[in-house]
Amino acid sequence: MTAVEIEYCHSCGFLDRAEEIEHALLSGLGERLDRVALVVGEKGVLRVSVDGTGESEVVFDKEDDEYDADEIVRRVRERT
Repeated sequence: MTAVEIEYCHSCGFLDRAEEIEHALLSGLGERLDRVALVVGEKGVLRVSVDGTGESEVVFDKEDDEYDADEIVRRVRERT
């Protein structure tokens, strides 16, 4: 099974997006996931990591990618 970590900057106002990603993942992939964790970060972070093999892989980072919850779910699905 797979664990997903959503790291977000609370003081930057990214809690809503982190919760949107969490909801989309659980709605679309809930039966394939062991857990989805919200982790408070800092300095503007919004990053999604997947650990399905014992090694964590970043599938979304707002520094590199355009925000699209459906695309994030697709990327996580590919790794489950």
